[in-house]
Amino acid sequence: MYRAVTHDIRITVEPRYLPEESEPGSGRWFWAYQVEITNLGRQTVQLRARHWIITDGLGRVQEVRGTGVVGEEPVLAPGESYSYTSGCPLTTTSGIMVGTYRMETPDGGAFDVAIPAFSLDLPDARPTLN
Repeated sequence: MYRAVTHDIRITVEPRYLPEESEPGSGRWFWAYQVEITNLGRQTVQLRARHWIITDGLGRVQEVRGTGVVGEEPVLAPGESYSYTSGCPLTTTSGIMVGTYRMETPDGGAFDVAIPAFSLDLPDARPTLN
């Protein structure tokens, strides 16, 4: 499990390899990751955008930007949490993901929160730094 807190927003990520969605013979490995976003602050926030940096085991980088997460722009009052699961295919047996969420407050203020770097490794592999 990986965790980061920025501006009173806690992001927790738990990745897992999905062998049933992977095709190693075709050079495709797939991971799911569950994210929990918790508002530890005193002000309501809304997640407006995401930015991911995905690096595969060969050092190739892909950036993904978009509105919200999994088709939603969740609103989190103080003390509330929101969870979702998504996935990431790679053409290597390992990789790493890191990123940010863009949050907005009711008064129009905006700030980025860190998504902690997390490793995408096969269950029986020795973790590597990509």
